[in-house]
Amino acid sequence: MVDPRTKNLADILVNYSIKVKPGDWVIVNGNVMALPLVNEVYEQVIKAGGNPNVLLGDDQFQESKFLYANEEQLNWVSPISRLINEKADAIIHIAAPGNTRSLNSVDPKKQQSAAAAHQEVTQIFRERSAAKDVRWVISNYPCPAYAQEADMSLRDYADFVYQATYADQDDPVGAWQKVHDEQQRLVDWLAGKKQVTVKGPSVDLSLSIEGRTFINADGEKNMPSGEIFTSPVEDSANGWIRFSYPAIAGGREVEGIELQFKDGKVISAKAAKNEEYLNTMLDTDENARYLGEFAIGTNYGIQKFTKSILFDEKIGGTMHLAVGGGFIEAGGENQSAIHWDMICDMHDDSEIHVDGELFYKNGEFMV
Repeated sequence: MVDPRTKNLADILVNYSIKVKPGDWVIVNGNVMALPLVNEVYEQVIKAGGNPNVLLGDDQFQESKFLYANEEQLNWVSPISRLINEKADAIIHIAAPGNTRSLNSVDPKKQQSAAAAHQEVTQIFRERSAAKDVRWVISNYPCPAYAQEADMSLRDYADFVYQATYADQDDPVGAWQKVHDEQQRLVDWLAGKKQVTVKGPSVDLSLSIEGRTFINADGEKNMPSGEIFTSPVEDSANGWIRFSYPAIAGGREVEGIELQFKDGKVISAKAAKNEEYLNTMLDTDENARYLGEFAIGTNYGIQKFTKSILFDEKIGGTMHLAVGGGFIEAGGENQSAIHWDMICDMHDDSEIHVDGELFYKNGEFMV
């Protein structure tokens, strides 16, 4: 019997996040471990009048590719992938890996090469998303691998996921509407502002947001959500930051990251663990060392670090930066094959000033 909260989550994804309309071509992209949620999403898309295509994947496919593919194969872009990014009306990604470290032993240069080969298709998707020509959402399905990463039992992790997405509530859409309204108040306050300074035990950073727009992340593209974000002016970041949590990408966990910026560019990148991988990814292309995102997590219902960026970047009382590709809809101009989020805790002795006015202190908004 399917957990009723799984049914609720499918309803949220289809009818709130991407709002499927009759005739929509909807791609449901999921891991085989997520089949219970994929089935429910498929059913909801049909009921909404959409035309779903399901693409199922598995960790072993990616591992085999990076272990055995030659350079030509790594640089091959599937025509199916191109068609989806150019033509699909809506895309639902459902993650549920069998092993979150399946790519830990592959050559990072191969991952770098594949990412660079897909940059054109990725940019097409970003432009369509900014123009609201494609709707998309990413979510996780509770699975043993994610539960183990979070140091939880599967039962406890499922409770965590469904609580964070409001799928355990009688009116989850109403709950997300409240999130939208509160965040919109903050986004409206930030409109037209120019300069941001962030100071604390782990950060001393300044950057410009002049001419940029903050986005209200209210569950339409990430589920769960709960953040406000923008793309800072590309050459404006100066200072340093030490990230509180490991940054995970490509099956690797990079700990103790400290970045130093000058005129927008990362000029020094250190890490206590996997420093070589960090610098390899920052050298993916000429724009990978510039910021694509500055964001503040607003979901105070998420307080535990679970090693899943979809949840972790939303933790109330944190901020995060992403190196690499920016958001066109926010005014971002940085184009890169990577977009890598890194999180800094802001609960203790930390402040964010905007145009000289105290905006945020010790994990709480002050306006």
